[in-house]
Amino acid sequence: MPVLYLNEYRKSLDNKTIFIACREGILRNFFQHLITDIKFLYRQNVHTFFFHNISNRFANQKIFRELETRLYRTQIIRVPSDKAFYPFVLNYPESPHKILFIERSHLLGANGQPVNTLTTRKAREHLESYRDIISNENLKENIVCICNKIENQSIERVHIIPAAKRCIKNELFSLEGSGTLIANNFNETFHRIATEDDIRIISSILKHYRGQGYLKPRDKMYVTNNKNFFYAAKIDDIIVGCAEQIPIDKKTVELGSLAVSVRFRKQQLGQFIIHAFEEAMFRQGTHTIISLTRNPLLQKIFLNMGYVPESPERYGHRQERSPDTCMFIKNLRSANTGNIFK
Repeated sequence: MPVLYLNEYRKSLDNKTIFIACREGILRNFFQHLITDIKFLYRQNVHTFFFHNISNRFANQKIFRELETRLYRTQIIRVPSDKAFYPFVLNYPESPHKILFIERSHLLGANGQPVNTLTTRKAREHLESYRDIISNENLKENIVCICNKIENQSIERVHIIPAAKRCIKNELFSLEGSGTLIANNFNETFHRIATEDDIRIISSILKHYRGQGYLKPRDKMYVTNNKNFFYAAKIDDIIVGCAEQIPIDKKTVELGSLAVSVRFRKQQLGQFIIHAFEEAMFRQGTHTIISLTRNPLLQKIFLNMGYVPESPERYGHRQERSPDTCMFIKNLRSANTGNIFK
């Protein structure tokens, strides 16, 4: 079960309006779970609109009454049977902060794996490769409309969430999320960690990688004691990864504890964190960065970013502590690199 970070995520949702849209079959199958999640949003001071397309027949009056009774703080809107569901929601006169489309499955990439985050540019570029939802071609056809709305700033963000217990809560209040987020207003920052929330979240990210054997143990106590050397990479004030500054000598630091949150993997965030770390170290007067890793993917990233796999004698004392791990080196002030951070 994902860990929820209510205090952090609540700030970005406070007093915002969210549309939740769910088609009839999915609503019937997950009715109680969705009701529970929407009522949870009440307690976070979120204003909610709920769109559905249950037909207006006598047999469905009980469902209508239950929706009105239990979701007493939600504006409930039935999409008329003669209207296309997705365009109706996307073109509704009110402008929401987010739209949540509750679906049968994730948006899937060409490799069949769930897609966690997308900009509208990436959504357009890879539209034909998405196996989506493929059970739901109607939503796939409206991805372009979703992108247009975001680019026109009519909507800030759209989430495509597979229906499940706590699916809305997990999508909006956990690191991993539960679906696919499409947005353009990602604000990227990289700075030293400062709060207890930062420490807790980074410890959680590092815990995942310890089990894979690629990182040395870095528990919460370690992060707390060394917080002045840990950096958080954030997108839109949400921590997506981290790095540790380990002094080697007066002009050399080691890039350690490089990790990306599970939700944001395969989004090229490793490159973002490495480049941001390089810039931060350059500003501090660092000449050389070294990093040791057995992770094949990370080794490839280092090579692509100009790092050289070598182990000079002057760093032998560091290599001795990890004799079976490859060392990568980059000189930030060499003739070939120049002052790349001017």
